[in-house]
Amino acid sequence: MGIPAKVLATLLLPLALAGCLGNDDTRSISFVEDSNEAQPFPTNYRPQILAFMHTYLNNPVGVRVAQMAEPVQRTVGGRARYVACLRYSERQSDGTYRDPHDRAIVFVDGRLDRIITNPGEQCAGAVYAEFPELEKMQR
Repeated sequence: MGIPAKVLATLLLPLALAGCLGNDDTRSISFVEDSNEAQPFPTNYRPQILAFMHTYLNNPVGVRVAQMAEPVQRTVGGRARYVACLRYSERQSDGTYRDPHDRAIVFVDGRLDRIITNPGEQCAGAVYAEFPELEKMQR
């Protein structure tokens, strides 16, 4: 009584794929490598933030009070990361506006990694400048 070939292949496939991972320390399985190495400055942070906010906001049209602080190094999760602080007020579904939101945009390896919705100390003392591109977004 033997094991059918399809069942055997299904059982052995994960083992074969695990072997492909190897023991090479120069590769990383995760998108973001968790290292203490110096982070590069995110040179194209403005287009990255605009692209992200276009998908993040329910309605990207009609943003007001758009301001941004240029990326500076801050400690996020115990690691040095570049953080750009963002302040904006988005249009609500009833057409009204609430007080502006503060958000921290975290960059890893020069790319936008995530947004922190309650930035607190990450944006303490941030120097904001107008960010008109955010106010001009369309659907």
